[in-house]
Amino acid sequence: MAVTKTHPIKSTLKAAIDYICNPNKTDGKLLVSSFGCAAETADIEFEWTRRHSIDKGTHLGRHLIQAFEPGEVSAEEAHEIGMQLAKEILGGKYEFVLTTHIDKGHIHNHLIFNAVSFTDHKHYHSNKRSYHEIRRASDRLCREHGLSVIVSGQDRGKSYIEHQAAQNGTSFKAKLKAAIDRLIPVSSSLDDLLTRLQREGYEIKHGKYISARAPDQERFTRLKTLGADYTEEAIATRIAGGPRPSRQPQQRSGKVSLLIDIQNNIKAQQSAGYQRWATIENLKRAAATMNFLTEHGIGSYEELVERCDAIAAASIRTRESLRDTEQRISDLSLLEKQIDTYRKLKPVYDRYKASKDKEKFLRGFESEIILFEAAAREIKKAGLTKLPSAEKLKAELDGLAARKTAFQAELRKVQREEKEYDDVLKNINMLLSEKTRGIEKNNLEL
Repeated sequence: MAVTKTHPIKSTLKAAIDYICNPNKTDGKLLVSSFGCAAETADIEFEWTRRHSIDKGTHLGRHLIQAFEPGEVSAEEAHEIGMQLAKEILGGKYEFVLTTHIDKGHIHNHLIFNAVSFTDHKHYHSNKRSYHEIRRASDRLCREHGLSVIVSGQDRGKSYIEHQAAQNGTSFKAKLKAAIDRLIPVSSSLDDLLTRLQREGYEIKHGKYISARAPDQERFTRLKTLGADYTEEAIATRIAGGPRPSRQPQQRSGKVSLLIDIQNNIKAQQSAGYQRWATIENLKRAAATMNFLTEHGIGSYEELVERCDAIAAASIRTRESLRDTEQRISDLSLLEKQIDTYRKLKPVYDRYKASKDKEKFLRGFESEIILFEAAAREIKKAGLTKLPSAEKLKAELDGLAARKTAFQAELRKVQREEKEYDDVLKNINMLLSEKTRGIEKNNLEL
């Protein structure tokens, strides 16, 4: 799966929306969805929202493409993922049209959204931060659906030329990394490895940092620029049998971390140095686990399981409460938009109804009439017989926003606890399996 960077729509918005809604590409428009607007009138509704914005910007909208690995996902599932992504990254603040194209060898989503929010009329700012947020959200959703993703950071720091060279197997950095990886198992020290690199034609330069240059290479490459696994300290540690820094679990002081299953760890079987490190690390993690049980007053396996179940249940309840609150905010924000449109265009519509030449009036105010009638339909659908005041709607939305913030903070707290208790339970299971040899866990005191 890959997501392209969102790009601006500067030309005709209607043409862009018509293109992504092409029936031949979207299974007769079955794979077309929208939010805050109708796909058929999205360009009009986008423009109406922009009309009330101070910071309109220069772009009519944003166009995002989400592509999937060929043969990995159905059109319906891809569309569902696209809707989840759109709602998450846009937060229910921007009108959008989502379509899923099936006319090519790979299924992909097109998302066009308004460059201006209909809730606060602020302009959407597309930058590196927003792009990476989209990528992270898309990757997470695809993993949740069991789909492949681009490994984050695998090309970090590479120029386009380096990326192409790496793809073709000709990158100097890629070759140097491969040479170091190949020589580490047969080297006795860092100096020994550098000597072996020289025998293979590399020129070594010593200074503040060690650098190497291949025979046909113009400039030296500092080893530390190859990544965390290729600094002088990391190479020396790897030669001694230690783990790669990039694969070594990040240890948080005083926190519980999962025990390393040395018995089934291939690297531990192949490297005595790694096995020694893992054994010492496991002693530290086991001690942290037992300290956790003592600090939380847990004296039996059953009590630990009960705590884990209680935390998991609290996590589910908080997540559901947050989801319900977010849905209510989304529904109320859309209703607020329709009520605002209704009120602003009611005088125009009244003049239209009173006009003796409705066709002529319609030619001059077609967009306004379309928007008013659409707003009236949504208000009727909501079952409102009397329009609430703008102040009342705002007060309710402010209250919901405060509840959402509180639920988000509570969910983060509960999820941290859930992860910690889960790690503790896994560690205890591993310790007991090694210690009890088949004795029932429920009969053991921790």
